[in-house]
Amino acid sequence: MDLSALYQSIILDHNRRPRNFRELVDADRRSEGRNPMCGDELTVWLKMDGDRIDDVSFVGSGCAISKASASIMTTTVKGKTREEASALFERFHDLVTGSPAARPDDPTLGSLAAFSGVSRFPVRVKCASLAWHALRAALKGDDAASTERQ
Repeated sequence: MDLSALYQSIILDHNRRPRNFRELVDADRRSEGRNPMCGDELTVWLKMDGDRIDDVSFVGSGCAISKASASIMTTTVKGKTREEASALFERFHDLVTGSPAARPDDPTLGSLAAFSGVSRFPVRVKCASLAWHALRAALKGDDAASTERQ
């Protein structure tokens, strides 16, 4: 199996069976994200334990890339500090935008490396990064995020 086929299967699996796809009723923070260009919408909930993300979840609708990105994001940032999650956002954003600083082989990305091909399709960057913008807004205490502000 080649790497692109593996990445595609990871994205499809997380789209079909999204992890942490639920409302987090005891959340401390919540942010709604939307991509007005394609209609993707989601809400991210965070339960913080001091500076650490104790739990995270999302609910929303959108394309396979958007839903899979949110699913993998929640599994990746759970247990991370605010600073670690922010640094991961930057590495992920570099990856999907094709930044020269991107390192698809960065072990901290884990399954997020599946989105390395997104940079070849600029219109899909907002799909992949929507949940991340909502996460960043929630960490800042903002209740909304939009891909219009990227």
